[in-house]
Amino acid sequence: MTIYALLFYLLAAVILVSTAIAVTRRNLVHAAIFLVASFFASALLFYLLGAPLLAMLEIIVYVGAIMVLFLFVIMMLKEKPASNRPAARGRKLWTATLGLIYLLAVILLVFATGPRGQTPLTPAVASPAAFGRYLFQGHWLGIEIASLLLLIALIGVLHLGHTAARRTAAGIEEEK
Repeated sequence: MTIYALLFYLLAAVILVSTAIAVTRRNLVHAAIFLVASFFASALLFYLLGAPLLAMLEIIVYVGAIMVLFLFVIMMLKEKPASNRPAARGRKLWTATLGLIYLLAVILLVFATGPRGQTPLTPAVASPAAFGRYLFQGHWLGIEIASLLLLIALIGVLHLGHTAARRTAAGIEEEK
């Protein structure tokens, strides 16, 4: 086993474990931190596979922008800790069932490929300028829609945060 294969499997394990922990955490801030670890490992995996531009985009966009937005949303909503809420048993059963189905599908795909899966892939190398031209010439509408959705989500969170703050302030004034 080469060092690249060892690093690949190590990064894949970090991604799987940190994402699984992020999904199962009840504390939203802890879940966001584990998701950041997963994003960093994904960026390292992109770099290992010969795509440094995608690695930097992963760090800048996902770790830098999206996770800051998630943390902003978490702090604006000021949600009570989830430890007080009872866990729904039915949701855990459905989640476990879907996870097992997904795992079985992945195992079947890995073993069904046979010797074809051992042929090396030829790397696709693109310069950042070529990637930017491709992205903004062919997919500019999708980029604009995504940025508009992020703006709408931010406005919605601000509205929810101000509504919750007004309720809290009104509740405090009524108690006095």
